[in-house]
Amino acid sequence: MIAVVIPNWNGRSWLPRCLEALAMQERAADEVIVVDNGSTDGSLTYLRDEHPGVRVVALEHNTGFARAANVGLRAATAELVALVNTDVELAPDWLKRLAAALAEHPEAASAACKMLSLRDPRVVDDAGDVLRRDGVCEQRGRFGADDGRWDEPGAVFGACAGAAVYRRDAILAVGGFDERYFAYLEDVDLALRLRLAGWTCRYEPAVALHAAQGSSDALPGGAPFLATRNTLVLVAKFWPARWLGYVLYRQLGWAWHAFKERRLRGHLRALAAAVPMLPAALGSRRVARSAATVPIEAAIPARPLRRRP
Repeated sequence: MIAVVIPNWNGRSWLPRCLEALAMQERAADEVIVVDNGSTDGSLTYLRDEHPGVRVVALEHNTGFARAANVGLRAATAELVALVNTDVELAPDWLKRLAAALAEHPEAASAACKMLSLRDPRVVDDAGDVLRRDGVCEQRGRFGADDGRWDEPGAVFGACAGAAVYRRDAILAVGGFDERYFAYLEDVDLALRLRLAGWTCRYEPAVALHAAQGSSDALPGGAPFLATRNTLVLVAKFWPARWLGYVLYRQLGWAWHAFKERRLRGHLRALAAAVPMLPAALGSRRVARSAATVPIEAAIPARPLRRRP
């Protein structure tokens, strides 16, 4: 069985096309669950009136993507759970192909897809994630042309949770998404814990069209703020001390670019917001290490800090 979980926060304008694409899937979902994060834009009324077959779990306020995803994972009973953002439209063969990839690879806990820009499908949004030792998660192919380079299936570090399929039991076994992130990099954190636990991720080039940041601009601090803050949390949770030089190099580079682009004040606010979160993140290190069956050097192999053109 396959369930689809859609975390929603004020996504009323996106839901019709997202749900229409789900209804057109060649392999139909056995259950569709929308976890609503306290929307105030009529999302709940729309779902009740237009999609009575969709199961709705209504939360009282915006608890963040990570918590909404966890609520949906626990509410589902299927072996496989697809997470789909509201601002995503899936190709008709998407669910079938990602489920088949996991069936063919029992060692994989997740399947990533080829995400293209909804506004311009000639542009790649994400073709699977790669985590680097400087703390940066690189989205393969991002902003490049969909010119065939990402048309072969294979192994990849992790999946963007905006459109991915997971083995439910594997996700729950490693503790689900870390809700401290609220939004951004919670899927990278999960991918790393899965890798440390011995699981892999498959890339299947089924297409998902993604609007990108459909409602994230209204999140507390915005997307850049959350990504900057959460990078430090991720590093504090997992990074060995010997890699901190790589992290410092990247952080100084980011600060320099923020200065040149006249957004240094916001960048520093994001770094400051990470500080009170670091003690708890550092406290998680022992648990992460004791649960690991794969060394972190294998989970995050050495590679160039900056991708060459």
